[in-house]
Amino acid sequence: MTIGGKFQTLIRNLRTTNHEVVSERYQEITRRLNSDFWGNYSRTLNSIYVGSYGRGTSIKGFSDVDMLMRLPHETYLQYNSYSYNGQSALLQKVRSSIAQKYPNTDVSGDGQVVVVRFVDGIKFEVVPAFIKTDNSYTYPDSNNAGRWRTCDPIPEINAINESNNQYKKKVKHLVRMTKAWKAKHNVPISGMLIETLAMQFMDDWEYNDMSYEFYDWMFRDFLKFLSNRNRDQRFWIARGSGQQVYRTGLFEPKATAGYKIAMEAADTTNDIYWKQLFGSFYTG
Repeated sequence: MTIGGKFQTLIRNLRTTNHEVVSERYQEITRRLNSDFWGNYSRTLNSIYVGSYGRGTSIKGFSDVDMLMRLPHETYLQYNSYSYNGQSALLQKVRSSIAQKYPNTDVSGDGQVVVVRFVDGIKFEVVPAFIKTDNSYTYPDSNNAGRWRTCDPIPEINAINESNNQYKKKVKHLVRMTKAWKAKHNVPISGMLIETLAMQFMDDWEYNDMSYEFYDWMFRDFLKFLSNRNRDQRFWIARGSGQQVYRTGLFEPKATAGYKIAMEAADTTNDIYWKQLFGSFYTG
């Protein structure tokens, strides 16, 4: 098998599964919250997938599904009028609503989200939110006596989709490959930062119009790109929303080590080097 074929298999191995289960639970949570907050029983209105699942960059074995649930403005006015931590009260109200649908499931409020932990290991993180005039969202943060925060997930989803289409699916493929490497080597970098840097890298990579036969070079060169980031830089700007994406640790040393392995891998037909980088996802 050619190197292109091997990487094509890697991409297939990274694809997520359990979509039917996730979709069913997503729709049931949506219907429950629509019933209690909007007075309808829609399984689709007012909710969107966000996070890596919404941006289409999750990999097989993922455990978290992030969803945003838009609530009425009147609900915001109600909880914003609380003299102390209306944000916590709102999260508890949403938690109670979901718990009625899943009485035997672990449902809890956790800072900024309501977490629904299913026994098969899949975890939903539900963000109750209120749309603003600029189409961004206000959401609750119950930490430190409570406050409101802003997120803008739709432009972020649109940005990575546009970049991915521009480069013939390479952006999301590269992100998923990097997440496999991150998981294998416990690299301290968030998925959102991987996506932000992958889009930057692809804009300037000289082979961004090539096929699977260049995927070994693509990943090798991206590791070099990561290793050369400024270690004093605290955050990067998310494409689409313009929000700040903070580093969670020094990922550069592990990127340097990974680059050395990828250099060896790109110069030989021995699959052991790629298996060192990607673990069991790479089957050669």
